[in-house]
Amino acid sequence: MAKLYFMYSTMNAGKSTLLLQAAHNYEERGMAVMLLTASFDSRAGTGRIGSRIGLGRDAETFDSTTELFNRIGERVGQGPLACVFVDEAQFLTEEQVWQLARVADDLGVPVMCYGLRVDFQGKLFPGSSALLALADDMREVRTICHCGRKATMVVRHDENGKVMKDGDQVQIGGNETYVSLCRKHWREEVSD
Repeated sequence: MAKLYFMYSTMNAGKSTLLLQAAHNYEERGMAVMLLTASFDSRAGTGRIGSRIGLGRDAETFDSTTELFNRIGERVGQGPLACVFVDEAQFLTEEQVWQLARVADDLGVPVMCYGLRVDFQGKLFPGSSALLALADDMREVRTICHCGRKATMVVRHDENGKVMKDGDQVQIGGNETYVSLCRKHWREEVSD
């Protein structure tokens, strides 16, 4: 039975690296995969999944209007599909997560989603919230805070390095913008 998976963490834990490695493992065994990433995240290039350690490859893109069940169903109609990989899964809508659950349930294709759990304010992303509710299997990808504890939160810095406490939930950025911290140090940074 195919499942819907959610691999989650904070920034810089290696989620995209794990996705690319898993996709490679399938293809090395002659199995076809489909890779998807958010259309507005162009850090590695539009339609490209990239990791901090330099791995990358092209992927199809989605935005909030993409009907994923039909799109993946069309791909299944072209030949066997062993697995679907979704990077930046926090940007999925709740409806899209339901569509991915249907891909696993009705099309029999496993779906592996990789993304952030919470934003810089400690709030769940809509896609992550739906995945936490619907995924058959969830795995935390761990990274560490500067103190050595497990990082579960992230702070956002402005262009002057000041910690931001409010703003849009989505702002694309990397190490220049975000820092992963344990809850204790996150609270200290946001003065909670």
